Amino acid sequence: MLVDGKKIADEIIVGLKNIQAPQKIFAAVLVGDDQASQSFLKKKEETAKELGVDFRIYKFDKEIKNDKLRESVRKLANQKSIGGVIIQLPLPEHLNRHYILNAIPRGKDVDVLGERALGAFYVGRNPILPPAAGVIEEILRRIGFELETAKAAVIGRGLLVGKPISIWFGDKVAELSVFNSQTKDLKARLKDFDIIVSGVGKKHLFSVEDVKEKSLVIDFGYDFKDGKIFGDFNSEGADSISYTPTPKGTGPVLVAKLFENFYNLNK
Repeated sequence: MLVDGKKIADEIIVGLKNIQAPQKIFAAVLVGDDQASQSFLKKKEETAKELGVDFRIYKFDKEIKNDKLRESVRKLANQKSIGGVIIQLPLPEHLNRHYILNAIPRGKDVDVLGERALGAFYVGRNPILPPAAGVIEEILRRIGFELETAKAAVIGRGLLVGKPISIWFGDKVAELSVFNSQTKDLKARLKDFDIIVSGVGKKHLFSVEDVKEKSLVIDFGYDFKDGKIFGDFNSEGADSISYTPTPKGTGPVLVAKLFENFYNLNK
């Protein structure tokens, strides 16, 4: 079964349209001119326009220093007119990601990436989930997937996908294993799992032959090759497997959940 992320995202957006949009600015910080980052922000701009949300991109030179960027983010986030702030990742290598992210107050941390919001999420007390964890929750609810008896695998330990999803799975699954792209015999080990979540970003890291029948694959990975986008999962021949395609899989849902978080923080 193909999990239609575009359809799920559209339904979330329709639901948000039935709610008055927050009368606050949704601020996005972009450092440098990374093309992938600009592409992702464009999709967020399009969704904001559809919802009537005041979405503004604040651009900074890629050579900006840590202290200058942190202070700029702090001042921006503390404005009363600002209802939520995201830092478009990745940042240039010379910048300290956590140092910058921690300038966002918990109540405006739409991505749940600052230490205060993350700490609250880890103990189940944050009002919103990290968007990737929200995507997993949304998809599982919609397809009626039972986690309690499931064996789950997460491939990748990144800040945006692997880490928050591993935490969210927590005591919800019967068994949890976390791998990365360098895990020895990774493909052979995947046969044991009922649900596999991948966020590595490596074209066709694993395929249908590597997973068991009737399993669920949720693929956050994306890899640009020859002008095309590929996921971690090669879904060719996936007749007896449920999976999210790339593109039009987790990406649209992720953007929709990001805006849902913005709404929830500004009720």
